[in-house]
Amino acid sequence: MTKREVISRYRGSFLGLLWTFINPILMLSIYTFVFSVVFKVRLDPQNGDHDDKFAFALLLFIGLILFNLFSECLSRAPGLILSNVNYVKKVIFPLEILPLVSLGSALFHAGISFLVLFSFMLIINHPVEWTVIFLPVILLPLILLTMGLSWILASIGVFVRDIGQFIGLILTMLLFLSPIFYPASALPESVRDYLFLNPLTLVIEQARAIILYGQMPDWGSLILYYLFAFFVAWIGLMWFKKTRKGFADVL
Repeated sequence: MTKREVISRYRGSFLGLLWTFINPILMLSIYTFVFSVVFKVRLDPQNGDHDDKFAFALLLFIGLILFNLFSECLSRAPGLILSNVNYVKKVIFPLEILPLVSLGSALFHAGISFLVLFSFMLIINHPVEWTVIFLPVILLPLILLTMGLSWILASIGVFVRDIGQFIGLILTMLLFLSPIFYPASALPESVRDYLFLNPLTLVIEQARAIILYGQMPDWGSLILYYLFAFFVAWIGLMWFKKTRKGFADVL
């Protein structure tokens, strides 16, 4: 179903699945040109990071990859059951896997974007640090958190149709309240702690640390994040199973 989801997105287009590579390549090229050439944004050296002109574009692209993974799943979640009514009424189907299908598609596109990122880093001679092997460890709690929220939103979306519009507003706010267009270190210390209440902040900062700066993950913070993500995923699944009994009546 994930494979069908990915292929159906590009069915009928001339370039087909090549768009999965073209989109991130174009976006990374635009970010590099705008922020490195036009605005000439530079970052302060951090743990041996030479102040190269591509650093800000790389920082921005990593943040957007993770945000898009989170955003794609949550923006589609409220309509998942509504767009698959036949699975509710006509067949016996494990509806809880529908958010997994959406997540699989988002992970596929995120994987292609990371491949483009690492290829670009090699082209510009930016070191690809060995700590990048910890990337799956950084992504897993975000995946768990995304799944839990997707189950909750998919269920609520059946009963409250306005939730889709509301989530769109929340995701727009998160785009600017997450350290995507800036590193968390750029904020005053009095504000910085509040930024970490955002569920995306820790993942984005840790991904940048292991990919760009060769730093080890912050294991203490990650353990707490894992516990929180497991709790949200468990609550989300239980909520979905409890409320799915009423889907057929409403639809």
